[in-house]
Amino acid sequence: MYSWGDDTKNWKSPGAYDYGSARAPYLDDLKKEAAAKGSERSYSKKKAPNLDLVDPNGKTISSDSEDPVILAVDGTGSMKTWPAEIFDRLPLLYQTLSKYKPCVDISFSVIGDANSDQWPVQISNFGKGPTLDDYLKALQPEGGGGPGIRESYELWAYFMMSRCTTPNAKDPFMIIMGDEKFYDTINPAQVKKHLGVTTQALDAVEVWKELGQRYDIRFLRKENDMPGKNPEIIAKWEEALGPGHIVPVYDPMRVVDVAMGLIAQRWGNFGDFKTNLSARQDAGGIEAVMTSLRAAPGLPPGMKSKLKLTAGSKKSTSLLEG
Repeated sequence: MYSWGDDTKNWKSPGAYDYGSARAPYLDDLKKEAAAKGSERSYSKKKAPNLDLVDPNGKTISSDSEDPVILAVDGTGSMKTWPAEIFDRLPLLYQTLSKYKPCVDISFSVIGDANSDQWPVQISNFGKGPTLDDYLKALQPEGGGGPGIRESYELWAYFMMSRCTTPNAKDPFMIIMGDEKFYDTINPAQVKKHLGVTTQALDAVEVWKELGQRYDIRFLRKENDMPGKNPEIIAKWEEALGPGHIVPVYDPMRVVDVAMGLIAQRWGNFGDFKTNLSARQDAGGIEAVMTSLRAAPGLPPGMKSKLKLTAGSKKSTSLLEG
């Protein structure tokens, strides 16, 4: 588990990376705050999420940051140990991104299957620093999921389209980590049950496309274990997000590195990210990350990663108004 603060003694090359002397007091305060809270994160000891913090029913979330980041992880059985490995690297993720953009806010989610799971959508508020530990401790990947190769990513997407606001965002990022497709239609009964709001049936691909106008979205794709299904999964996500937005990942311990690399590349901090990565990982770990990043070196010519919309524009609310 990565720790809060600027201590790099457990890295492959201690002292090879510097968070910056100006940030040292801030990182020291983060370390003290985390120690006072107790920073252990476990997903095997509790039986339910802390719904006071992550229940989406009747909830809205908002960030005034110019650089909000939303990270969602599939918490169903096919993901195995991946969610815990990802969440255990929270301090590294936040401390690195906050070096690049001090105002960064992060929201975390777990996604399941609304047809079979008790808590198919769990969503935290945006937060900073060790407060994010509270949100992560509140999440509980159920390890369930439904039959076939679909989970309720689209139900989560509807929440983000209709219940999440980032009015000052300039470089917002949305990272989804999973291994299956989404359902084709936003189910009004599921929206009412789990989100507490009323809607009509909506085409899920259109919801994802609308979200893509607000955020730079990347789907970090774990290989699905069902033989022959991966091309179908890739094609579905490419239909929703476009080529270049589906990034393969090969190691649960490298997912956060891939996410940081994608964000650092867009934010103009890729050189610093490579220094950070080289200080922590051996050659095999570095190559695993770079192999993923090479699959998304940028978007094909003529395509944009996201379209700028003004807050409350007609286009950004069209599906909700329809």
